[in-house]
Amino acid sequence: MQIIRSIRRHPGLAGGCVLTVGNFDGLHLGHQAIIERVRARAAELSLPAVMMSFDPMPGAFFRPDAPPARLTSLREKLEDAAALGIDCFVRARFDAAFAAMSPQTFLEALIAKRLGARAILVGDDFRFGHRRAGDVATLDAFAAHHGIERMGLPDVCIDNERVSSTAVRQALANGQVRQAGRLLGRAYRISERVVGGQRLGRTLGFPTANLCLKRPAALRYGVYAVRVRLADGSVRAGAASFGVRPVVDGKDELLEIYLLDFAADIYGMRLDVEFVDFVRGEENYDSLDLLIEQMNRDVDDVRRILDPTETL
Repeated sequence: MQIIRSIRRHPGLAGGCVLTVGNFDGLHLGHQAIIERVRARAAELSLPAVMMSFDPMPGAFFRPDAPPARLTSLREKLEDAAALGIDCFVRARFDAAFAAMSPQTFLEALIAKRLGARAILVGDDFRFGHRRAGDVATLDAFAAHHGIERMGLPDVCIDNERVSSTAVRQALANGQVRQAGRLLGRAYRISERVVGGQRLGRTLGFPTANLCLKRPAALRYGVYAVRVRLADGSVRAGAASFGVRPVVDGKDELLEIYLLDFAADIYGMRLDVEFVDFVRGEENYDSLDLLIEQMNRDVDDVRRILDPTETL
């Protein structure tokens, strides 16, 4: 998959493309249906299937002190887009200059000139340009004038609910990781490198791999049954605790993972953590003994949920 890191600095795509544009946070079943339609039309026209996505997401740019929860990092989004068959991923760096761009400039300079879109598919709620002044009606008029095909696609629904990134975030916030997985079409995952910790878990008999999240996550604080893919491709069962730890200038969200029946050193390794089920919410304990008792119960619960020897 070709990756264009900054569309405004790129000379453009020669020959045109079939394009879809949006945040694509999570690349859920609705997004996957869009990609499938774009790929099919691209094959018919012998053109590349191109996805343009905003990074950071506009909500994070406009609210830097309280950015909205994000389902995927840019790295995860790139991996998922490649796996779904996108030919070219275009990163639209959302900064002050991009936010000030008029809808007409966005369409003329980026969509028509730089990407040479021959066909385009966006969601019905797509907004773009300064102060979100552009909408699908603006896009329709521009496309008709420039001979760009406007493709449509019905919403994807599960149990009469429209699949959306908002619905996935809500499910995760409620601890409903299995429901989130249904909307995503796969288990919700977090991919990060193992960082150093306070080693408290080791002193309690539960050494953990610590992942410090670089984005605000929608995940409810608490304990989860997880499957963890290691760098060598092997998969281990684990009990994960997601919460916060204090730092100098505030707090960081931390994912602590105890891998069942595993003792190797994985410091610095990137882990793919898939969330299988919610075990319990975050709690406080009056003593270390009570904490250890609960951790043993958590591990027993995780063993009942997962087969520690299972591989994907």
